[in-house]
Amino acid sequence: MPAELDGPRLAPRSGPARQLVVFLHGYGADGNDLIEIGRAWQQYLPQAAFASPHAPEPCGQAPIGRQWFALTFRDPNERWVGVNKAAPQLERFLVAELGRHQLPGSALALVGFSQGTMMSLHVGLRRTTRPAAIVGYSGILVTPPDGKLESFAAEVKTRPPVLLVHGDRDDLIPAQALFQSAQALAALEIPVEWHLSAGVGHGIDAEGLRHGGEFLARRFGQRL
Repeated sequence: MPAELDGPRLAPRSGPARQLVVFLHGYGADGNDLIEIGRAWQQYLPQAAFASPHAPEPCGQAPIGRQWFALTFRDPNERWVGVNKAAPQLERFLVAELGRHQLPGSALALVGFSQGTMMSLHVGLRRTTRPAAIVGYSGILVTPPDGKLESFAAEVKTRPPVLLVHGDRDDLIPAQALFQSAQALAALEIPVEWHLSAGVGHGIDAEGLRHGGEFLARRFGQRL
């Protein structure tokens, strides 16, 4: 069995954890890339614990980075194969982390960036207990190679609210991916909101972070 996932964590600002927010980083980064967002979001979620696991594989194109799955851009099916391969290991991490804080699955939110967004959507929609929310930055919903939502819908177990955020100048995953993903989620009757960040490339700006933090606060029932 592969080694279990691990990475940086951030304790709640006040009291025991009542929510768990798990960050899933992008291709070639690691868990340290996103954990500081948790510190910025403590103003919205003072009783949330944050965790940001390192992806399971060394990145083939970044010597010190990690990847959830390999990307060659030569195989049109590699994203679908990749998210399915990485999902069980991520699911074990989520179960363990919820257990660490003695929280139910409904207290979980997933936040991904790029490849981490692909993982957040793939795993979050297949959990037996509906997560409180999913936030996806600069990513895409990975669908089956046949492109048929019917086969995808058969795998969806829960329909948590989703927020998608994307830069309109993203040259790695074009902004069109946001609209394609939002349309597919809506077709699956998954509630989805989106925000397009003007002048932003493949990254997250302050406005996108604010939208994400406020979205989670609303979904967790926090007052803004």
